[in-house]
Amino acid sequence: MNRPKSKSKSKKPSSPFSISAVWVLNNTRTWLRSLSGVGLALGFLFFAASLTPTLIPRTYFMQGVLAGACLGVGYALGVFWRWLWRYLELPEPSTHTRFVVNCVVTAAGAGIALYCLAMSAAWQNSIRSAMNMTPVDTAHPIKLSIVALLAFFVLLLLTRLFLIVTRYLTELIRIFIPRRIANVIAIALTAIFFWSIGNNLLFHSILSALDSSYRRFDALIEPDSPRPTEASKTGSVASLVRWEELGRAGREFVASSPSAQEIAAFTGRPARQPIRVYVGLRGAETAAQRAALALDELKRQGGFERSVLVVITPTGTGWIDPSAMGPVEYLHDGNIASVAVQYSYLSSPLSLLVQPEYGDESARALFAAIYKFWTTLPKDERPKLYLHGLSLGSFNSEKSIELFETIGDPIQGAVWSGPPFSNRIRQSVTANRNADSPAWRPTFRDSRIVRFMNQNGPAIPNSAPWGPLRVVYLQYASDAIALFGYRYAFRSPDWMNAPRGSDVSHELHWYPLVTMLQLAADMAFSTTTPMGVGHVYAPEHYVDAWLAVTDVRHWSPDKIATLKSHLARIARLPVEHPTPNEAPYNNRGG
Repeated sequence: MNRPKSKSKSKKPSSPFSISAVWVLNNTRTWLRSLSGVGLALGFLFFAASLTPTLIPRTYFMQGVLAGACLGVGYALGVFWRWLWRYLELPEPSTHTRFVVNCVVTAAGAGIALYCLAMSAAWQNSIRSAMNMTPVDTAHPIKLSIVALLAFFVLLLLTRLFLIVTRYLTELIRIFIPRRIANVIAIALTAIFFWSIGNNLLFHSILSALDSSYRRFDALIEPDSPRPTEASKTGSVASLVRWEELGRAGREFVASSPSAQEIAAFTGRPARQPIRVYVGLRGAETAAQRAALALDELKRQGGFERSVLVVITPTGTGWIDPSAMGPVEYLHDGNIASVAVQYSYLSSPLSLLVQPEYGDESARALFAAIYKFWTTLPKDERPKLYLHGLSLGSFNSEKSIELFETIGDPIQGAVWSGPPFSNRIRQSVTANRNADSPAWRPTFRDSRIVRFMNQNGPAIPNSAPWGPLRVVYLQYASDAIALFGYRYAFRSPDWMNAPRGSDVSHELHWYPLVTMLQLAADMAFSTTTPMGVGHVYAPEHYVDAWLAVTDVRHWSPDKIATLKSHLARIARLPVEHPTPNEAPYNNRGG
């Protein structure tokens, strides 16, 4: 008997792609449900606030990373608030109520974030307008949001990895000690573990690579910087310092000096060749030895026979701003000498972070060596002695001089430009400024010793009397390196109060935590602005500073205005095509 064939329904196997898609979908749903509604709401508010302007215009990538970091900080605060609520055993709403509230506040936060995304181009243009930059048509909100989400997810994954390790250690430790003590110990151990990985493996590896890269870059000899043929110049055959040992920044400093002919052609008066002495890190083993070498080279060139002597503390890479030195050399008809010693290969932020004592030690050694010899010379025959430093250079230059060492025989003054927020003298003067002066250009008592200048010169008339020591801080209201402060996480900066600097957006407002993060990002990109705003100081503004500090009186107002225009034009020339007989003042560094 033949049985009918049973028609068995064979199940068609699902494709691996569909199985993977279902797995990803289910896990994504689970992951999204694990997110905190309060955290997302607060994160969106922080995200929105980060789009508002501060001091420096931002690219979409820079803004995206900043916005993602702010989103992460806001989310973390929301999660912490939720944890604290439960820890204090406060009454909680029902699951349904909590879900509805989370949806509402998250939607509200997302709506505010979308509005701020739509406004971000106008806000960026408010900064660009204050800096006389070309406005942008869009802030690229989609690209910005993608970068922000990627940055947020990276931070979120790192945080969750931190929590996983903490829970694992807690389970191991709580066998021996009470639970809450185990929690504290586990958090501390995890923090140490993560810090060790980040600091020892990642941070130091990156710094080592950067230091090696900067070292090789520093050793480059540019084809347009040939070895000086004049025996009187640093790096020549007769010099005590070899041309190869000057480093890139040192060779640029020596080679970019205006000649006596160039100065005389402009001023119409006899001029001398300015003396520029520089010792690179390869010049000697220690800071003291490099300072002694610089002193000997300065003596060899006759630096102490000039009318003005400037002791310069460079930035982290050893770079000296040509916009600073050209003006004072013109103002004194070349009858001037300047001397500097390199102390690092790293850029200023990195050097300040990992090698702060190097710059301090080097600046102190150079000043002590120069000052000790200077005080042995007859007062009516020696040059007037001044200090100069830009950015980290001003920070270390401030620390190089000691009051009790020089009070009996003081130097004549200093020009410190772009002073970092941590400069101790600047901090004290700003904190104790006259009540009617703004924090971005303060006046201090009768202004006989310290004055602040910006693009518009000093806040007081140039004819106001000076004391025996003259100090000028050249500081822009848009310089985040000068105006940053950790306390701005919880309080509004004084420099935001009216009146504001002309180069600051009128749309700038303070937001807790967010403003501090914005200013930190501004510091990192403060040299990307046009010359004359941000952290890029213009030679025409240095002219006013050096005029006041070195007490120049033989220049007419019309000739000073012509000098400013001349130096400004040279400084803004393209780097690749400088005109003949004009020193390249437009290179940036630090």
